Amino acid sequence: MRYLYGIGKGMVSADLLMQMEYLFRTLLALFFGFWIGFERRKNTKSVATRTLSVVAFGAALFMVISKYGFLDVPDYDAARIAAQVIGGIGFLGAGVIFVKNNLVNGLTSAAIIWVTAGMGLALGAGMYLIGIGAAFIILFLQYVFQNVAYFTQESYNGCVRMTIVQKPGAVQEIEAFLSSQKIEVGGAKVHKKKKAEIALEFDVIYPVGFNKAHLLSALAEREDVLTVSE
Repeated sequence: MRYLYGIGKGMVSADLLMQMEYLFRTLLALFFGFWIGFERRKNTKSVATRTLSVVAFGAALFMVISKYGFLDVPDYDAARIAAQVIGGIGFLGAGVIFVKNNLVNGLTSAAIIWVTAGMGLALGAGMYLIGIGAAFIILFLQYVFQNVAYFTQESYNGCVRMTIVQKPGAVQEIEAFLSSQKIEVGGAKVHKKKKAEIALEFDVIYPVGFNKAHLLSALAEREDVLTVSE
């Protein structure tokens, strides 16, 4: 009995050490997921710290369970559970992508979720060099795209709201003015108000390097525009 107990004790100790190693992998994924999310939070993105921390941690956790949780089962497919992470991440990614008046938003956020999950899977599998390297590459790319002028100057979506004087052809005049500023109108909502006023809401695409403050100022100076805002 003592001999068996000694063997069992040694096995328990080895198993405990391995589980501590697995826990370390998931916490490492959580750490890098947090920093990837923190970088996005600084740029006021909707998918940020909490979401990406949980995504990275969950991906690593499921990878550990998939690869090591069923070693006692003969001929077990170690990739079965990990493969389902891809479907789950696709569901999350679809939740942050939305289309409004033919304008697509959230693609970058969905891609960040996807690649962060991949980083978590790599760390959960014990591929430290690949996982940590991927995390630093993600952080580097985010920094470059947010801070290097060449990459920050790109077309982007926006919304312009205004109240104008109601008159024949008023809406068409405003659309023509926006087009003259190289602004593409993706969609418009028109609401008639009391006192001969019209409320307009335009979904627009601003050209590269466009100054929105200049646009708002130019609209405010028009006699037919009563109020204007983003």
